Amino acid sequence: MKLRIATYNIHKGVSSLRSMPRVHALKQALSSMEADILFLQEVQGRHDKYAMKHANLWPEQEQHKFLAGDSHEAVYGMNAVYDHGHHGNALLSRFPVVSSTNKDVSDHAYEARGILHCIVETPKGQVHCYVIHLGLFAGSRKRQTEQLIEAVTTSSPPGAPVIIAGDFNDWTNQLSESLRERLGVTEVFDDDLPSRGFGSYLRTLGGRGPKMKPARTFPAALPWLRLDRIYVRGLHIETAEVLHGGMWAKLSDHAPIIASLELK
Repeated sequence: MKLRIATYNIHKGVSSLRSMPRVHALKQALSSMEADILFLQEVQGRHDKYAMKHANLWPEQEQHKFLAGDSHEAVYGMNAVYDHGHHGNALLSRFPVVSSTNKDVSDHAYEARGILHCIVETPKGQVHCYVIHLGLFAGSRKRQTEQLIEAVTTSSPPGAPVIIAGDFNDWTNQLSESLRERLGVTEVFDDDLPSRGFGSYLRTLGGRGPKMKPARTFPAALPWLRLDRIYVRGLHIETAEVLHGGMWAKLSDHAPIIASLELK
């Protein structure tokens, strides 16, 4: 069974320059991806100030419901709460979501973070989906990664298909090795591993070979930093690409990643 998935930090539905609402254009862009499951970060559940100032440009619906439309089911994990609103992560799925939990992994008072875990019922069985947005500080990211590993280990059976996607803020690529070794996942841009051989893979994990690098996704206009990731287990990676240039540079400060997978 084929699965088309995407991860995208949508910058709360406003442009990275001048903070103008881009929610309607964003909905069209997401629709053009034709993704079965979307892992979204910085989703604005409510923002009273934007709703009042830009009444014609700001949907009355919560962003995750508006972006999902009639084609996808939407699940929202509220993380940051303030007087005029709140934001968090969201999962949009073309398939039924049979359960969801949102785990608070905030490391300090200035950054509210969470892990949104959804079990998606596909025609070929359940897939465990984790939407993540890690902190800006290296120490926080390391501790949050430990919590992510624990969450995946305790909430999904060992042989279950798993997708972990989101904004890892890990521009120095310090976290991938732990995730690969302890969860048995592969990042979607590691797809050339079979051609290099299993021995080459082990040498790479052991630090004796070239270090595997995720794709560049930030800033969207000219991606340079490797912030966004998709890790999978129990799924074959067919294709993966970063969408950048043109409209993508205007919608958010991050570029989205889209991948085609096959459920084993």
